[in-house]
Amino acid sequence: MASYNGQPFIGEQISSIIKQLSHNDELIISDDGSNDGTLDIIQDLTVRDSRIKLFRGPQKGLISNFEYAIKQAQGDYIFLADQDDVWEGNKVTTILKHLENTVLVVSDCSVNDENLGIISESFFALNGSKSGLFKNMYKNSYLGCCMAFRAELLKDILPFPSNIAMHDWWIGLIAECRYSVKFIPERLIKYRRHGGNASSTAEKSRYSMFKKFSFRITLCLNLLKRYI
Repeated sequence: MASYNGQPFIGEQISSIIKQLSHNDELIISDDGSNDGTLDIIQDLTVRDSRIKLFRGPQKGLISNFEYAIKQAQGDYIFLADQDDVWEGNKVTTILKHLENTVLVVSDCSVNDENLGIISESFFALNGSKSGLFKNMYKNSYLGCCMAFRAELLKDILPFPSNIAMHDWWIGLIAECRYSVKFIPERLIKYRRHGGNASSTAEKSRYSMFKKFSFRITLCLNLLKRYI
């Protein structure tokens, strides 16, 4: 989990995650310089549960913060999490079953307002999400908070290129190029949208056509560099 000024929601999210973890699991949180009550909430929870591990992030933005968090992971399976969502109670067990025979799994989710009221029952239906390299180069289906992958993918995705638009898009495309990917229909998180979200996913894009085109050219070039 990458955190930054997540005081209103992060406690609820951590609670929804930690109750699903085994004694050998860990919840890694990399904080990117929060100046609200986020650190106090996390530090209080780490005292009560040693599986929660807080790191001070690089303070270079969301992508670098997620990269730093991922680098701390010690387990065989890595689940990405946003600070403001809520995991459904069957998320971990459901995804682990699919990770037995695929390297990266993306689940569906409901889209919710800040009070968890339903905006859309299915992000997949809203976004037209499905696998496919060219499909996802054209329109990204890789929503990080719904993604989990085997640790063997780390050697391919790290380090993140410095000029990519978003880390989840990069991870998904790398997995499409080299491994197996599965999109599953189960809605396993409540994906909360509010005024303070770090990304505009599930909302109208704020970027110009030129910027969108440049994002895709940059991704293509980085994929070619990684594998040539």
